[in-house]
Amino acid sequence: MIEQYVWDLQDIDETQVAVVGGKGAHLGGLSRIEGIRVPAGFCVTTDAFRRIMAQAPSIDDRLDQLSRLNPDDREAVRTLSAEIRRTIEGIAVPDDLAAAITRALARLGERAACAVRSSATAEDLPTASFAGQQDTYLNVVGATAILRHVSRCWASLFTERAVTYRQRNGIDHRTVHMAVVVQQMVFPQAAGILFTADPVTGNRNTATVDAGFGLGEALVSGLVNPDVFTVRHDAVVAKTIAAKQRAVQALPAGGTREVAIDSQRQEQPALTDAQVVRLVQLGRRIEAHFGRPQDIEWCLGDEGFQIVQSRPITTLFPVPVPETGDRENHVYVSVGHGQMMTDAMKPLGLSMWQLTAMVPMHEAGGRLFVDVTRRLAAPASRAGLLDVLGRGDPLVRDALETVLDREDFVPSLPDAGPGGPPAGGAPAPIETDPAIVTELIERSRVSIAALERDIRTKTGPALFDFLLEAFEEHKRVLGDPLNLQAIMAGMEATWWLNDKLQEWLGEKNAADTLTLSAPGNITSEMGLALLDVADVIRPHPEVVAFLQGVEDEGFLDELAKLAGGTEARDAMQAYLDLYGMRCVGEIDITRPRWRERPGTLVPVILDNVRNFEPGAAGRRFEQGRQKAQKKEQDVLSRLRDLPDGDRKADEAKRMIDRVRTFIGYREYPKYGIVSRYFVYKQALLEEAGRLVQAKVLPEKEDIFYLTFQELHDVVRTHRVDGRLIQQRKDAFRSYHALTPPRVLTSDGEAVTGAYRRDDVPAGALIGLPVSAGTIEGRARVILDMAEADLEAGDILVTTFTDPSWSPLFVAVAGLVTEVGGLMTHGAVIAREYGLPAVVGVDQATRLIRDGQRIRVHGTEGYIEILP
Repeated sequence: MIEQYVWDLQDIDETQVAVVGGKGAHLGGLSRIEGIRVPAGFCVTTDAFRRIMAQAPSIDDRLDQLSRLNPDDREAVRTLSAEIRRTIEGIAVPDDLAAAITRALARLGERAACAVRSSATAEDLPTASFAGQQDTYLNVVGATAILRHVSRCWASLFTERAVTYRQRNGIDHRTVHMAVVVQQMVFPQAAGILFTADPVTGNRNTATVDAGFGLGEALVSGLVNPDVFTVRHDAVVAKTIAAKQRAVQALPAGGTREVAIDSQRQEQPALTDAQVVRLVQLGRRIEAHFGRPQDIEWCLGDEGFQIVQSRPITTLFPVPVPETGDRENHVYVSVGHGQMMTDAMKPLGLSMWQLTAMVPMHEAGGRLFVDVTRRLAAPASRAGLLDVLGRGDPLVRDALETVLDREDFVPSLPDAGPGGPPAGGAPAPIETDPAIVTELIERSRVSIAALERDIRTKTGPALFDFLLEAFEEHKRVLGDPLNLQAIMAGMEATWWLNDKLQEWLGEKNAADTLTLSAPGNITSEMGLALLDVADVIRPHPEVVAFLQGVEDEGFLDELAKLAGGTEARDAMQAYLDLYGMRCVGEIDITRPRWRERPGTLVPVILDNVRNFEPGAAGRRFEQGRQKAQKKEQDVLSRLRDLPDGDRKADEAKRMIDRVRTFIGYREYPKYGIVSRYFVYKQALLEEAGRLVQAKVLPEKEDIFYLTFQELHDVVRTHRVDGRLIQQRKDAFRSYHALTPPRVLTSDGEAVTGAYRRDDVPAGALIGLPVSAGTIEGRARVILDMAEADLEAGDILVTTFTDPSWSPLFVAVAGLVTEVGGLMTHGAVIAREYGLPAVVGVDQATRLIRDGQRIRVHGTEGYIEILP
């Protein structure tokens, strides 16, 4: 340490972010790695910044104003942040601080050219890079200029882009402080960026190098296209050499300028292949030191490569860690894409799903994945797996086939190998008997009633012992062979009808109409039941007006004071008694349920009041039933006119009966799971309340950031690691920015899959057809069900829909989602309601703007955006 306010880079390591900021800490850490050269320099610490800020009390008020601004109010953010910057730049650097900086500068050389770089405490972190949010100044010469640019770096903590970035990432402006790095300037022949993992695919075994002539500023600013090299296993496997017409060079007296590159050099590579491989080897050493893939800025001068910055690549999706800890290749399939919930889950939610799931699951990036390597490795199980997953989501199948095409990645095992029996084999068939469904529902109801009764007396460690037994019962009910047979019976009959009726009659997706208003579908009944609630509320204007102003969750108690309010409250309460355990993202036990936040349903109820006439639920169901009946008569009649028509019609009739008997049950097991989850959650929250009372935890919801086993330990010991909970909160926030892949390899490669179709119009968005018909209307891009504002004829466009979205389906004319498959909940309910639907449309919520007119081709599987 040199001074209180100035530290030499050699005295810094990566643990000192609070003192020297993210960039300074990384540079200090880099300078300690054997074989890595970092330009000499020093860091003006965050203590200096705090001292400067303390000299301008008016900044406090402005920070208060800033924290209250909406990050989308760009004009207000721009004006206020500019005021703060002007104030900071106007503060004179105190004499003792200026003297400390000048002394450190003298050790580099009084007239040394320097780079002056911002280093914020919330920067270059594993969870948020803040790349480009603060300022850097190159080739600054002389003490006076250095001091001026140090002030500019302090002020750059409040650039408009930095302020907005912090607000969007939920970071308090007051918690971030600014250090400044001053380093000897490097005048390179070439410079650029090295990613030690492929930033696009995520593959950790592939490195990419961007290179150009002169200073790296030319690449960062987009002045030139770089040469791009791809390196795998110490070999350049691909390269693109750009025409580099310009470069940025340093001026002798300070500053930089653009210069033209001699025409004969423009298309020469900035680096040789050998230099590229050497650079990647240095990058691997840096990556090993920091323990994660790095985004590295480098320069090549007369003395070889120098590293001027390294930060984590925060956009990469984490790789699951195999339980065996082996270094073999693994292929993982996303659980969230199958469950229609691709959002990040909190640790308690993850561990509870793992404990109650029928197969082992691995966590990464706040999501769950199933390792399918063994099943892919053996030919028979591979065929079954690809068939089942492909019917659910063709993109998953295509992604797996893409991995299989790389013959060296998935090992080849015999069919009798350790992977167990072939996956995807259907359970033994059962009779088409409605009594089977009735029996299964009764079994589930009895089991849940026993759970509710027996859990009431359990507290403390005994509760956790009880829950572990309850999880086994949970899995026993799910794994009941009859349960699986009933689920598969409806699905297989649907597939049979679609395949055979297309073959015999040339009609696509005929089963979509045949399943309209199928009996016993708990999820479609839930949507229709909310129409009945609207019928109770509609005649009472005072209740409607009250609901339009609802802001807190205690509104049900207030309803009884209004004319018609008692009936409205009773109707809503009855609905919540049946469906209150549901919510968006319901596989995560930590998500607030409708019974906990009934206000979530109010916008949907009000839409139903506005858009429908009384009795709509009954009419809707009956219309669907009649359409299905008419379709059945039409199909059977046309089949009988074919050669061997009586046999074909008889087979089709058996399958139609089978579909209508079992397809509604497809939704019931999930209802049972979520019903159990709510019982578990209530018991755990009561336990959390006791921990808060005992001052073990500050808030009940803190338990959501512990795994089930960790929470068990806290209840047993009454001790908790508060730092762990905070780390988990920070990590959870960062996971929201990540897009989970359908398929992920142990190399970290996110394999997306493609539809590979050429039978759609140019510019159309391709997806999976799941509910037949064509509809044109206004797109409503809705990411939060509580913000729904729908009118008749609207088309719902969203990321995913789980059963909790079903109440919206009654109000829309069509459906488009980014995630989904033929038999996922949204597809099943869209068919039940007769809504044309296309799912699995990559980036639909970004490519379709709210309010645009679109045409959904639910039979062919694509969407047209209309002028």
